[in-house]
Amino acid sequence: MLSELSKILFIIGIVIILIAALIWLFAKTPIGHLPGDIVIRKKNFVFYFPIMTCILLSIILTLVLTLIFRRWQ
Repeated sequence: MLSELSKILFIIGIVIILIAALIWLFAKTPIGHLPGDIVIRKKNFVFYFPIMTCILLSIILTLVLTLIFRRWQ
């Protein structure tokens, strides 16, 4: 049981490192400003809700984690 937990924690750590590396490499890309993201601008106020970005990241992470966990079974 402990070896399985250590494998899971190791994979989670690798995934976090890869995500951080991708964010660092693609920091200048408009991933946070996709069509469908909600932006409300007033005089001294800006409200930004990246709904399409959240949906896209959710789909990508679901696919990646599904592939990772299918290999373990």
